[in-house]
Amino acid sequence: MNKSFSILAAAESTHSPVVPQPAEIIVGLVAFTILFLLLRAKAVPKFEAAYKSRTDAIQGGMERAEKAQLEAENALRSYTAQLAEARGEAQKLREEARVEGAEIIEQMRTTAQEEASRITTAARAAIEAERQQALNSLVSEVGSIATALASKIVGESLDDQVRQSRVVERFLSDLESNSEAKK
Repeated sequence: MNKSFSILAAAESTHSPVVPQPAEIIVGLVAFTILFLLLRAKAVPKFEAAYKSRTDAIQGGMERAEKAQLEAENALRSYTAQLAEARGEAQKLREEARVEGAEIIEQMRTTAQEEASRITTAARAAIEAERQQALNSLVSEVGSIATALASKIVGESLDDQVRQSRVVERFLSDLESNSEAKK
């Protein structure tokens, strides 16, 4: 044990690795001061500039994002308004087309009814004309047959036109009165 104390005592008289020498402290302080001043003069402003530009970029990006968001909202409102306007206009056009279609159908119906009425009137007039023509033909034929028959019965000729017409008219009126009396 004596030996170990002597080594310790010898080590204490010499320089200790744990406790720095005053010259080392001074050199360390000078080196630290120089390094601090160099960093403060050269590196810190660059870091500050980089930090400031980064902050401005982030702030500008946020402002641009807010601006873009406002523009997008305005565009959405504009689109929604245009869409509503287009829907309203489409509804208006559909309503106008429906009304116009109803008017066209009504016009066609009226035209068809008028045409049918005209055709019916023309057909009735044609039928009445044919009936009148047939009646006139029948009257003249019945008249000539009646005249011939009357000539044979009376025994004289009824060729006189006035006489013939009187006989035919009298015969027809007698015929009509007989048919009315039967009814």
